[in-house]
Amino acid sequence: MKRSNLLRIVEGGIFIALSIVLDYIKIWRMPQGGSVTALAMLPLILYSQKWGFKNGLLASTTFGVLKFLLSGGFSLHPLSIIFDYLVGFGVLGFAGAIRGDRIKSTMGAALAIFLRFISVFISGAFVWYIYAPEGMNPYYYSFIYNVTYMGPELVLTCAVLAIIYPKFEKFLKAKH
Repeated sequence: MKRSNLLRIVEGGIFIALSIVLDYIKIWRMPQGGSVTALAMLPLILYSQKWGFKNGLLASTTFGVLKFLLSGGFSLHPLSIIFDYLVGFGVLGFAGAIRGDRIKSTMGAALAIFLRFISVFISGAFVWYIYAPEGMNPYYYSFIYNVTYMGPELVLTCAVLAIIYPKFEKFLKAKH
């Protein structure tokens, strides 16, 4: 096995594990799932920034599977597993599609988290709408519910990424 392949796999495992640990630290929990965490998406975004979209997609999807299994594997419908976990976290790999400097990296992170919001929005509108108050439009309910925690996650993650980028720039641009 080439050194670069081994490094990519080892870093992927480390960054997935770091995201799992950070995911257990909840700043704020929503009643039907979702929470503001201690930057749980940031390690996956950094990994995607270094290794690119494809590797980031694989690592982020792996994180989604592990999160589902470690959180007890509860779901109302198979669509929830797909949109809340597999696609919902897998899209964080898109952070690797826009990278290069602090601004581009932050834009890549914002894109990835926005795509995650779209995924959980779809899940909310088609699966979790049953928790909406009677007579409330399921799309409106899903938007309000999911933006309540995804908005702060986006702002916190992008702000911290922009702040720490100079410290990680060497890591992100390291020769493979």
